[in-house]
Amino acid sequence: MPTFPITRAPQDLTPSLDLRDPGERFATRLPWLDSKHSFSFGRHYDARNTHFGLLLVNNDDVVRPGTGFETHPHEDMEIVTWVLRGALVHQDSEGHCGVIYPGLAQRMSAGRGIQHSEKNDSWRLTGGAEHDEPVHFVQMWVVPDEARIDPGYEQLEIGDELLRGGLVPVASGMAQYDGAAAIRIKQKDAALHAARLEPGGCVTLPAAPYLHLFVARGAVELEGAGVLGTGAAARITAADGQRVTAIDAAEILVWEMHARLGVG
Repeated sequence: MPTFPITRAPQDLTPSLDLRDPGERFATRLPWLDSKHSFSFGRHYDARNTHFGLLLVNNDDVVRPGTGFETHPHEDMEIVTWVLRGALVHQDSEGHCGVIYPGLAQRMSAGRGIQHSEKNDSWRLTGGAEHDEPVHFVQMWVVPDEARIDPGYEQLEIGDELLRGGLVPVASGMAQYDGAAAIRIKQKDAALHAARLEPGGCVTLPAAPYLHLFVARGAVELEGAGVLGTGAAARITAADGQRVTAIDAAEILVWEMHARLGVG
């Protein structure tokens, strides 16, 4: 895995808003997988669309039952997985094993090297009946602020916090969210928030140099930008606390970032 230079955001950052339509995403379709990529990923490459802030991957995946990603390696990456529907089984070379479901935050630190698999076969662990439900999840990668750390894994149930309807810290390395319902990531300049909104519900986005809003399901109205449907995203530079209002039942994922990849 290459080393990514990280630059703190300048004080005089120019505000900008880049809206991304769901249909603009790269797509990988296999008999067992329907995956949509917000950024360059795998065989899909666009030099103009490799990352935003510290966010390198935002994959929207649907995996058929009994299938999934076989064991594969990662290095020097903080990987956060958020399940929208169904259940995903994680197993890795450090001995961690867990079933991830909606409302359960999960983070894997690849560090100096780890191998893991992700499959839609929870019945093989629980001994329950085999199901025919796909698993739908969003997987996000951010670059850590320290290379070659020990690999790690953490998961945390935050469903109760989500029921309150506000913006909930899901994964964070930022000091200001210590004590919140967030799992820890090794990146002091980034935090992931999530919200489940009923129609008419609204939240205020964090003020941040770089902010990535992804509509995981439903439709919302972003203040000053209009309506964003399922799979749409907004990449906001110098975000100043815009409001997001749900048009129908919606779930959003928001990365707050105070640094970016690159130099200068």
